[in-house]
Amino acid sequence: MSELLKEIGETTNNAGARLGETILEARDLHVIFGTGVRAVDGINLKIYRGETLGVVGESGCGKSTLGRTLCMLEAPTGGSVALNGLPISDMKGRSLREARKSLQMVFQDPYSSLDPRQRAGEIIAEPLLLAGVDKKQRQSRVNELLDLVSIGASGYARFPREFSGGQRQRIGIARSLAANPEIIICDEPVSALDVSVQAQIVNLLVSLQRKLKLTYVFISHDLAVVRQMADRVAVMYLGRIVELADADTIFAAPRHPYTAALLSAVPTMPTSTDKRKPIPLSGDPPSPMHLPSGCRFQARCWLRQNLGSPDACSAVDPMLSGTGDHQAACHFQEHVDAQRGARNA
Repeated sequence: MSELLKEIGETTNNAGARLGETILEARDLHVIFGTGVRAVDGINLKIYRGETLGVVGESGCGKSTLGRTLCMLEAPTGGSVALNGLPISDMKGRSLREARKSLQMVFQDPYSSLDPRQRAGEIIAEPLLLAGVDKKQRQSRVNELLDLVSIGASGYARFPREFSGGQRQRIGIARSLAANPEIIICDEPVSALDVSVQAQIVNLLVSLQRKLKLTYVFISHDLAVVRQMADRVAVMYLGRIVELADADTIFAAPRHPYTAALLSAVPTMPTSTDKRKPIPLSGDPPSPMHLPSGCRFQARCWLRQNLGSPDACSAVDPMLSGTGDHQAACHFQEHVDAQRGARNA
């Protein structure tokens, strides 16, 4: 069993509540690097006010680039991003700076994301300084935020090196809250921390979301953590979303063979009735510069092998489709559950 699950508790409720109002939307979003690396490749995605959207996938799938592009730290090479209906991907200068107040990030590494030359109070106050808030108000707000993340005002004058990794991440979270954002993009916020500290940070994020009515995009490769945090889950593979549904549905009945393979490796509680065997993923993903024709997952797909390598997999690139709010990019998504069950018979 995962040590983190012990700390968080398997019965933790999802942090947010999907209310149906779109707060952030990506339309046909593309980010292409260098000579043709397709980090984000035609993503359409709506994020609802008050929810936590989990974004999962292997390293290199594009999930961090997607997060950075949603808050315009990375400029898209195609498509658009809209915040509350306003196309922020078209904004520049002052208008973009104003929009960014509503969109903040918590970064993966609490060691490199904080300036070692600045004191904690200065780091947290930086967004307020850029917004023109006077010194007295800045100090009051920073002390309030230090209390909110359980550091306390005594941490104001200390340098990052004087804090533990978990405390540094709390400072990073406090900085993200300084400008009263509506949305926080959490990019692997606990992956660089010890297991017991991970649980503390996850619980802090859950508490802050409820208290401040925040919307989260929670990026992680750790599905055990995502299961505790997310209302919905978007599964990414080679720059695309290959499955999208509410968290309970995805964990109970995935429709994409890649999702099924990822979930099969998630640690379970000893009392769990789910005894499915892990589904191995053979080889590495193809290069994002030289994508195969047809389905980009085909070379590693256990379902394709089970079905006798049907021609559709190599001939046609599947798009997201499905019924209701559960969509998957697989020609044979209706066979996933039966075939993974047959593997464990």
